[in-house]
Amino acid sequence: MKDLDAVVFYDKPLLKFERLLETYYAFAPKGVRSFLTAIPVWLKEKMFLKRLLRQELTQLYGDEAKKVKMLFPEHHFSHAASAFYPSPFERAAVLTIDGVGEWATASICLGEGNQLTILKELRFPHSLGLLYSAFTYFLGFRVNSGEYKLMGLAPYGNPDSPQVAHYIDLIKRELISIKEDGSLWLNQDYFSYATGLRMVDEDKWEQLLGIKLRKPEDELLEAHCNLGLAIQCITEEVVINMAREAKRLTGATALCLAGGVALNCVANGKIQVAGVFDDMFIQPAAGDAGGALGAALAAYHTYFGKPRRLTDKRDGMNGSYLGPTITDEDIQVTVRKYNAHTTYYPDFNDLSTESARLLAEGNVIGWVQGRMEFGPRALGGRSILGDPRNPEMQKKLNVKIKYRESFRPFAPSVLAERCAEYFDYEGTSPYMLLVHPVKASRLHSLPANYHQLSLRDKLYVLRSDLPSITHIDFSARIQTVHQDTNSRYYNLIESFRQLTGYGVIVNTSFNVRGEPIVCTPEDAYRCFMRTEMDYLAIGNHLFAKQDQPVWPEKDNWKEEFVLD
Repeated sequence: MKDLDAVVFYDKPLLKFERLLETYYAFAPKGVRSFLTAIPVWLKEKMFLKRLLRQELTQLYGDEAKKVKMLFPEHHFSHAASAFYPSPFERAAVLTIDGVGEWATASICLGEGNQLTILKELRFPHSLGLLYSAFTYFLGFRVNSGEYKLMGLAPYGNPDSPQVAHYIDLIKRELISIKEDGSLWLNQDYFSYATGLRMVDEDKWEQLLGIKLRKPEDELLEAHCNLGLAIQCITEEVVINMAREAKRLTGATALCLAGGVALNCVANGKIQVAGVFDDMFIQPAAGDAGGALGAALAAYHTYFGKPRRLTDKRDGMNGSYLGPTITDEDIQVTVRKYNAHTTYYPDFNDLSTESARLLAEGNVIGWVQGRMEFGPRALGGRSILGDPRNPEMQKKLNVKIKYRESFRPFAPSVLAERCAEYFDYEGTSPYMLLVHPVKASRLHSLPANYHQLSLRDKLYVLRSDLPSITHIDFSARIQTVHQDTNSRYYNLIESFRQLTGYGVIVNTSFNVRGEPIVCTPEDAYRCFMRTEMDYLAIGNHLFAKQDQPVWPEKDNWKEEFVLD
């Protein structure tokens, strides 16, 4: 503790408490139940977070903790710092968009050198993030974790359908007013998040949209897909307007993005296509985890005045491989604990070659190498891998490995210098935060009745020579893999290319629904044995499923985890 200059928390609790009180007062007498639920927790714990942190640190470190400085930058300033300070830009516009911080729901900042200045804010209760979360809730996904499912569902909507246009018109007429500068106004008659325990007034939404609130396990209908597409289109329109306003206010040529909405990689790709900025950097942990990183960077550069040191690297995140690493000793402990059987390859290149061969034969491989990724995306440190050419791979990964909805798409990991061979994109996307089209020369023609097919039938139409990573709208969420940040993952994909001619593989996070991504060798082995994965590579060790001891049948883990 004596080595620390400060402990930093990523928002200001007193400002957030002020927002709660003013909101309940403004909407009174509505919100009494929510008030009685929330305020006691704030009075007991959250409002006095500084004191609580000091007490907990003192228990751990003794009197040294009483001397350390505690800092509380604002929520959106933390987000902005997480995007600008690791970026490769000396000067940039910074756009942050999420649900809500203290008061702000979006902000535009200017970053110059080690200085970060807030220029404009959108304030609660008007929030693009909360609007998207409201539709996430109405379509049967979990708020604050299921928004990426809504983004994945949207392309199953029919852009030529009159229903999509009808939904867009209804939303703009009744729910939201969009301004040219990207600001927006939400009609609170339809929303409950400000004072209630739910996101929306369900009866009013059902009456307005003409469909019932979807329950999590209900079948996905065409209307659900079309509604998802409608709100995705509106989100993209607002985000691009905000980006243009950031350009107008700053005159910068580069843009930095953070906040939960910056994980909407479809919208991110649309910003690039719109050509508002010459260059862009998105914080890979764009949500609140990245806010913690931003809080530390904000303290370092703005409070303590430390200079930034720009390098010739793509950015300062080191590929986002910032988590714990693994050792051979860790692997051996797991092997002994579970009496596991493993083949050891003294030369990693041999393991890479063998893994590429297994992938080409249709096997699914768990891949655990080096440091764990920081943020929500698996980037080849803790990943599950497959062959993108295999038309059954998406179904196999969703149904037999991840145990989740079959419509969920998978991302390609592609050798950085070969990205343009497969996608209409010539830049880099190391953090899987950009969506761009699959190259037209790789696409297949659609059947004449394509838009009349059910969602399930659409899934199994072969859309390209990379069917397992080509989404239903012929796009892909791209991860470019770079040898300087993850040489082992790069070598595997290169081995696959030499064997098959394709320098791209399927990559999804190493977990099942409801679980966090695995971290340790033991996490990985347990997940491997509880699913229908075929092989597991940890370090220089390869585990084959057929060689392992029988896993206890009583370990019926699928009942432990609900849909995330």
